[in-house]
Parts: sequence; C-alpha cells; structure tokens
Amino acid sequence: MTTFLLLLPAALSLLVLAAHFLRRAEMLPVLLCLGMLALIGVRRPWASRALQVALLVAAGEWVRTLLALVPARRVMHEPWERMAVILGIVATIALLSALGFELPALRRRFGRMGPA
Repeated sequence: MTTFLLLLPAALSLLVLAAHFLRRAEMLPVLLCLGMLALIGVRRPWASRALQVALLVAAGEWVRTLLALVPARRVMHEPWERMAVILGIVATIALLSALGFELPALRRRFGRMGPA
C-alpha cells in the first residue's frame, strides 16, 4: 500500500502531462507520457531512472508553460495569478515525484538498493 501511495503522484503527473499535450493535439508526447506510465509496472533500475527523467522533463514543461503564459496574460490584462499558482503546484508535484524515486521503498521496488 505504501508503494502505491508513493507512485500515485508520479502516475498522476504523467497523466496530467498527457492531458496537457492532448489539449494541444500533440500525439507523440501523449503516447510517450502513457508509455512512461506503463514503466511504473517495470521493476528494473533503468525504469526508475527513466521515470525520474520523464518527471523532471514534466516539471520543466510546466515551468516553460508558466513562463510563456503569464506574460501573455498580463499583456492582455487577463487574470494570471491563479493559473501561475496551479502551474507552480503541478510543476512542484512532478519534481517531488521524481525525487520520490530516491526513497528507500521505491529504491527497493525498482532494485536500486545497491550492496548492503
């Protein structure tokens, strides 16, 4: 159960990123996100690292989106504060999800404990 709860933010981050790309009709990134989601079931060290990289890229994409949309909304005199908070939270969750793969429970699950 603990492993499930530790992997849940990573899975949700990948799903939200897939939805982000789907909204922009970018099908290759959508498929990549869904493929990465499938890696959660692969209990290998490389899968863990691939997921970490994907989540770091996801956090970067959310920050990039934030930096692109805030100035555009400000120029058009549209509200931007709530959007900035939401995107900041989504980026933070993606980043923390990547860091979560360094926790002992997930290191064990993906076979990354190393010699004792």
